[in-house]
Amino acid sequence: MQYVMPIGIGILYVSLMCLIREPHRRRFNAIMIAGAGAAYLSGGGLGGWEFAFTALLTYVAYRGLDSWTFIGIGWLLHTAWDVVHHLKGSPLIPFAHDSSLGCAICDPVIALWCLRGGPSLRELLRGKRPTTRENEAVPGQAVPDRAVPGRTKGNGRLATTPRRPGAASAGPSGQNT
Repeated sequence: MQYVMPIGIGILYVSLMCLIREPHRRRFNAIMIAGAGAAYLSGGGLGGWEFAFTALLTYVAYRGLDSWTFIGIGWLLHTAWDVVHHLKGSPLIPFAHDSSLGCAICDPVIALWCLRGGPSLRELLRGKRPTTRENEAVPGQAVPDRAVPGRTKGNGRLATTPRRPGAASAGPSGQNT
C-alpha cells in the first residue's frame, strides 16, 4: 500500500486538474510546481541547498507558465529532491517518515501527464495529444479578440486582413505597387 497509494494520489491529482480548462490548467500547474519547490523550506534538513532548489524551481515554474515541458521537468526535479530528502534529509511530513518517498513515487505520475502536454481527461483517455486551442497563448502568435472584429489581444493593433490576389497595396513610400 505504501507504493500504490502515491500512484493513486498522482492519478487523482491529474483527474482533478483535467477539470480546469486551458490555458488556466497550465498556469495553475506552474503555480503548483512553484509551491512544491518550497515544500521543504521549513525544515528539510539540507540548509542553504533548500533555498537554491527553491530558486531553481521558481525559475522552472516561471517558464512553465508558457510550457508544459517545463512543468514536467519541474515535477521530475522535485522527484529527485524527494529522493534526496528520503535518503539524507527530513521527511516532507514530519510525522510520516516515508512521506518523501511517497512524494517521489507520486510526482513522476504528474510529470508524465505534464510532459504529454497536460491533456484533458477526454484527450488522455483517447490517447490523443492536446491540440493548440484558439484561446491558448502561443509565443509569437496573435490571439484574436472576439469582442472587437479585426483586433488582436495584447498589442491593441489592428490585425492585417489578407489581400485579394492582384490587388494593389501601398508600399512604404505610399505609392501603389
